[in-house]
Parts: sequence; C-alpha cells; structure tokens
Amino acid sequence: MRTILALAAVAVLGVVAYLAVTHVGEPELSSSRIYDQPRTIEPFQLQGSDGADVTNTALQGQWTLLFTGYTFCPDICPTTMANLKARWEQLSSATDFPVQVWMISVDPQRDDVDRLNMYVNFFGEGFYGVRAEHRDLYPFVRNIGLMYSIPDEGETNYLVNHSAAVILVDPNGHQHAIFRPSHEIGELAVVNPNDLASDFSKIVRYLEHVYRY
Repeated sequence: MRTILALAAVAVLGVVAYLAVTHVGEPELSSSRIYDQPRTIEPFQLQGSDGADVTNTALQGQWTLLFTGYTFCPDICPTTMANLKARWEQLSSATDFPVQVWMISVDPQRDDVDRLNMYVNFFGEGFYGVRAEHRDLYPFVRNIGLMYSIPDEGETNYLVNHSAAVILVDPNGHQHAIFRPSHEIGELAVVNPNDLASDFSKIVRYLEHVYRY
C-alpha cells in the first residue's frame, strides 16, 4: 500500500511540475492589449495591391498586422511602415506562422492599385496593400475598431485623418489584440516600434499556447 501511495504521489508531483513548466500566463505588455475574446471580422470584399480580390480567407493561416494609411500620407504612414520593416526579422522569427502587414488605404480616390502596389513593394516581402471604395472600405475599417475621415467631394489636395493604432489578427482570421500609439508632446502619434516588436513576440507565444492554432 505504501508503495502504491508513494508512486501516486510521484505521479501527482510530476503532473504539477509539467503544468508549471508548460503554463504560459498572460504576458505583461508595454503598449498593447489582448482582447478578452477573439473578435470576428465581418465579411468584406477589398482589392489587393496585386489586383486580387481580397476577402476574409486572406487573413487565415498567418498573423496579420492591420493599420490604416495612404500613399500621400506625409508622416504617420511611412514612419509606421519603416518601423515595421526595420524590425521585420524580430517579428517574423517570433512564430512559425507567416507574418504579413496590411496597409489599408483610406484614400481610394488617389490610391489606385498601381500606386498602392508600388508603395508597399518598396518595403519588401510581407507588406501588402488593400483598398476599396468608401461604401466597402468604411464598414471594414469601422468593424476592426479603426477610423478615418472622408474628404469633401471635389477636393484634390487633402490630408486624411486616420487611426494610428495597429490591429493584430490571428491565424483564424479574428482580431485578437491592438497595439496603441504613444502620445508624446512634440512627437508623432505612432506605435512605438520597440514596444510593438517586443509585445508581438509575447502575444503570439501566449495565444499560440492558449488557442493551439
């Protein structure tokens, strides 16, 4: 009987030790937030910078970073793209899944497919542009929790106000986290690139453990 009890105790301790080693708690993050539950993205129809039709299925099987921008943007957009490019090795090595960045053009009047394609290709592999007319674009942007302004009809030289946050979509095509911009006086309101890269690594490790993608 004592032998049986001793073996049982060893087995219990082994299970406890295994759980302690394999448990991954929710990480401490610098400037981002993991949503309590994955958020569904409503069906959408967009156009890719390669001319392809883009629907929800294009978000599956990879980690995708979504942010709003436009090719005439003078500051936030090129800065965000350059920051992501500079930390691409750290982002792509954080997971075995592919990683892709989507720049969602919020300027369909000026950003046609050719211009958008030229813009995102400058940043290299992993960067992709999507666009649509406002009737399809606005519901999509609003659904993922971002925003942008629509210029008055007839304007040709204008700026587009838009969100600076970056949304993280998981390999199932659901929104699962947000990277929030910093708001330092005298500085651009962009997501801190070091915080983003560090938080991204922590988030994907945690979510891949919890959800077993």
